[in-house]
Amino acid sequence: MDFDLLLIQKMRRGNENAFDIFVRKHYEEILKYCSYHCLDTSYAEDLTQETFLHFFEKISDYRYIGKTRNYLYTIAGNLCRDYYKKTKESLLEESPKDIQSSLHQSEAEDILNKIAIEAALNHLPEEFREVIVLYYFQELKLAEIAHVLQIGLPLVKYRIRQAKMRLEKLLREK
Repeated sequence: MDFDLLLIQKMRRGNENAFDIFVRKHYEEILKYCSYHCLDTSYAEDLTQETFLHFFEKISDYRYIGKTRNYLYTIAGNLCRDYYKKTKESLLEESPKDIQSSLHQSEAEDILNKIAIEAALNHLPEEFREVIVLYYFQELKLAEIAHVLQIGLPLVKYRIRQAKMRLEKLLREK
């Protein structure tokens, strides 16, 4: 029997130790995923915690059909998309001087580097960007990506290939 399935069964019965073990098992991977989607480290931590809260709220309805981590990625992906939409709106309202003055020099450089990477990825359609993040940053296997995104393996391969070509073209232009 799968370890996650055992933990889920214990969590459904209210075993607090099982909740703790479950979070410790998956926390770093989900945090890493959220960190690639948002600039603020503390907000990435908040998104990670919110991912687990969403999962725990629906645990009684959750049907175990394989890798629970993939389901957590799906929840985190939805939360990150919501965050991205909010961030985009708030950045349009703030001036660049306000942003720069509120940051230290090294923090500003780190954020600018992350923004440059994010900008290149943001020129990709959502379906291409998502497979790139899952494949390169989360280091998921192609079959796992197919499961997370609920698409076929050939489509995953196609999207990765297309995303690489488009990123290469974008980077050459800049």
